[in-house]
Amino acid sequence: MGLQRRYLLAAGVAVAAAAAMAVSTGLGFADSATTAPSVCPGSITFSAEAGTPAATSDRFPVGTRLRVTNLDNDRSAEVTVVGPSGSCVLLNSAAMELVREPGKNVIRRNVVEQLGEAAAPPGVAQPGGGQPDEVGDRPGSASPPASRPATGSACQGAITFFEEAATPGATSDRFPVGTRLRVTNLDNDRTTTVTVTGPSGSCVLLNAAAMEQIREPGKNLVRNNTVEVLR
Repeated sequence: MGLQRRYLLAAGVAVAAAAAMAVSTGLGFADSATTAPSVCPGSITFSAEAGTPAATSDRFPVGTRLRVTNLDNDRSAEVTVVGPSGSCVLLNSAAMELVREPGKNVIRRNVVEQLGEAAAPPGVAQPGGGQPDEVGDRPGSASPPASRPATGSACQGAITFFEEAATPGATSDRFPVGTRLRVTNLDNDRTTTVTVTGPSGSCVLLNAAAMEQIREPGKNLVRNNTVEVLR
């Protein structure tokens, strides 16, 4: 009889534990939901450009609709790609405000979903098109004409930065940690040499210190650039 009681007691404990797990999962204590795969790997940052919520991209054509979700606060923004950049998705200021947490300029845990494509809005340049009415680095400005082509660059598209208090550095979705890169702003011939310190959603994403070494005053993007791999 003592042995039978012990078996019955053990079975009762197992049933109770299973019931508790089921209840906790139903209440959201256990994470059973699956997350859709993201079409853009790595962190997301923004270009500091004004305007309604929008994005630029080196992967999706103008007119593509994307949904960007911050997994740390479950806030989402639906944006349209309006031009090229050096990132899979680079939000503008208005879009970033919709999804970021206070004081944070990078969204490390995120999901980007492609919602579909649409016709390019009038006056918006296609990536690489070089039309004179392409959106510039400041509201109402146009991108300056290239002083010389960025031939042989290891990264294509505009370069931006993320806020980080550190010595000049960069992150990348293409080059491994430790890779040394030379980034040159062809509009002012200023150069910075940086080491890749981690992953991001861009071919090269400078930190604030590196950006200060090459950008022109008031501009948060370096559109006319070349990136060399020094290794």
